[in-house]
Amino acid sequence: MLGKFGLSKILFLAAGLTPLAFTSALAQSPTAAAPADPNVVALPEVDVISTSPLSGGTGEERNSFPSMVQTVTPDDFARTRSPNVTDALQQRVPGVTVIDVNGNPFSQDLYYRGFQASPLQGTPQGLAVYQNGMRVNEAFGDTVNWDLIPPQAIARTDIFTANPIFGLNALGGAISIEMKNGFNWQGFEAQILGGSYGRVSGYFQYGKQVDNFSLYVTADAAHDGGWRYFSPSTLARVYGDLGYRTQDAEIHLIASGATSNLGVIGPTPVNLLSQSLSSVFTSPQSTQNDAGSIAFTGKFDINKNWQIGSNFYLRTFQQKHTDGNDSDLQDCADNADPAGFSGFLCLASDNFPSETNGAAFVLHDKNGNPIPFSPTTVYGTIDRTVTHSTTAGTTLQATNKDKFFGHDNYFVFGGSVDRGSFSFSSNSTLGAIQPNLVVYPTGLFAGSGSVLQTAGDIGYVPTWLTGTTTYYGVFALDTFNVTPDLAVTAGARLNIANIDTQDASGGYNSELNSSNNFDRINPVVGITYQIQPWISAYGGYSEANRAPTPLELDCANKLNPCLLENSLVSDPPLQQVVSHTIEAGLRGASNNIFGDGRINWKAGYFHTENTNDIISLSSTITGHGYYANVPATLHQGVEAGLEYHNGDLMAYVNYAFTDATYRFTGELASPFNPYADANGNVLVTPGDHIPGIPRQTVKFGGEYAFTPKFKAGTDILIVGSQYYIGDNSNLNPQLPLYWTANIHASYQLTDNIQIFGLVNNLFNNRNATYGSFFDTTTNAQIANGTALTDPRNQTPMTPLSLYGGVKVTF
Repeated sequence: MLGKFGLSKILFLAAGLTPLAFTSALAQSPTAAAPADPNVVALPEVDVISTSPLSGGTGEERNSFPSMVQTVTPDDFARTRSPNVTDALQQRVPGVTVIDVNGNPFSQDLYYRGFQASPLQGTPQGLAVYQNGMRVNEAFGDTVNWDLIPPQAIARTDIFTANPIFGLNALGGAISIEMKNGFNWQGFEAQILGGSYGRVSGYFQYGKQVDNFSLYVTADAAHDGGWRYFSPSTLARVYGDLGYRTQDAEIHLIASGATSNLGVIGPTPVNLLSQSLSSVFTSPQSTQNDAGSIAFTGKFDINKNWQIGSNFYLRTFQQKHTDGNDSDLQDCADNADPAGFSGFLCLASDNFPSETNGAAFVLHDKNGNPIPFSPTTVYGTIDRTVTHSTTAGTTLQATNKDKFFGHDNYFVFGGSVDRGSFSFSSNSTLGAIQPNLVVYPTGLFAGSGSVLQTAGDIGYVPTWLTGTTTYYGVFALDTFNVTPDLAVTAGARLNIANIDTQDASGGYNSELNSSNNFDRINPVVGITYQIQPWISAYGGYSEANRAPTPLELDCANKLNPCLLENSLVSDPPLQQVVSHTIEAGLRGASNNIFGDGRINWKAGYFHTENTNDIISLSSTITGHGYYANVPATLHQGVEAGLEYHNGDLMAYVNYAFTDATYRFTGELASPFNPYADANGNVLVTPGDHIPGIPRQTVKFGGEYAFTPKFKAGTDILIVGSQYYIGDNSNLNPQLPLYWTANIHASYQLTDNIQIFGLVNNLFNNRNATYGSFFDTTTNAQIANGTALTDPRNQTPMTPLSLYGGVKVTF
């Protein structure tokens, strides 16, 4: 049974290496399939992972770390033929689900175990994301802009759970992305792809090593016309790495830049979708992202057991967001207290029961004059935000692999500082909603194009904000091998977060001035045990924390809510979120299954309790919301994966069950929920499911090389039902299960030229991937002529899409 691959290969599999990574390793080894030489002693092959933010250096054996660790390889990213990083993560990792909240293929929310890493400003972020040791959670809202990362440049991506060493936001886990360089990738490759809805994309990458120097450079660009109205997107990215190494040291100078303009059209009322799935509810809706970074990384071998790692970086990010919206505006005469302003434009006062001064709701133009009301205008607003941040940071760590009392031991300790400065500005201008639901200032009514502000600074308030975030971290982690089969891990990280915000309007919004400090020590302990060469077990406990973001701290007042992604108004205190995770599981591999086949598998259970969780809540004012702490939430479940290889065949199946629930009794605001009470609240009790998180996902597929030149495969994704966002009491019907099947094929014309094709959503399923509620009293239905009686909003799946392309490799 062991003759063909040897004991070393079984130990290699038992270390928990992901199946495709193991396949890649075998393919690169000229002796992988050769008969064992009885005169040669085979050394066991091991897979190491960097269990701290700095990757690429001396690592720990995967099988010694007491939690689920999953790796996505370059082959996984290449197989999707996609410019989106999230596509491969969803396909390869059992617990990952990608939800299309924005209605844009380049800007999607990634969920892992129900925790999010999202590009949407205001989403509570529960995952820490690093690129070459550089924190890429943005300074202002901890958002993760996946569109800024070129997938062809990724050398490996490790997804960690229960590891607080990655610092803030690692409530549900951490994603560590290691990029390619000229030492680990050489050659030239170029690809161009085109197909449905005007999509055209292409990239090239080049790697070269000359003596002790290396160079890697890649650039790509993509355009997608969008299958829904007003939803075109473009992006362009460039990444480069210049490296130098000697026997004892390796350093890299890394630079990157990216720009994107995304049509983020979001969910649409089901009444409009019933007419056309291409419908959009109010526009324009677009986001422009621009980012650049420069980093200097190094690793230095002090001796055979000590290594020093370092990372210094500077990163800049700017986002401009434009959003056309319905408005809650009316004749002041229709307010509860007209205050002598009949015939002028007012914000509807019934959404502010605590405010009795009718004059406070009057809208002024840029000169401070009341705006006359026009009975023939369907009012809307064009809301704009500009966010700019510059972050500088450094991480230093030392790693030691000396034996301790004759036993193997892995010890890492270090510290990090990430300091960001940011500016934020926003305003709303007055426009009119057209029959096609486009909002723009026509100039045909009083106040058209004016920057809005109420006399009482309620609802519409221009904002100018600056501030800084300073995050300190000190960490240590040790894994001690009690026996060759039993390892014990213990460690901790101290996180300190200092967040300062200042009103930049000249004192006009002085309530935005704040200084907040958070700190916490988060422990991790666990054990692993190699039961047999083909199976190992792990179990552990850990804690992690997340500090409130500047955005959340300055938008936490229910009585004075923010126009999300637009205005900040006040800053009642928020508490930091703390997670407590228990995790256990089994992993392993077996050879010679069904002949020469290999099976690699994993299965794990997790139980994460969050205290003082921060959630986003809707206001009674259309488009407004605020943030609040809730006492406790729970994320628990299982995830499992199995992959089979036999010659030219690869097949896989992944399953995840995520039970995310509230663990308290109380009222939460959800004013557009059909079951909300007169105050716009719903009652939450322990066990109610957190909306927007599918409970079950199933992924399976495979690939077969029919000839040495032709191969084809399929990938099927099934995502279970979920509650609509805002249905915190779980009284409404759920968003139904959705599924999609993709197929792909490639043919090697020559040694250097390959043609390929893809069909996504083969059966043209049109289910929705995301759902929420909206205000059915919207003025938009007056402009459009469609009665919007159903409060459900949905983002439908992308229809059947066909793509083809050519890849050239030298």
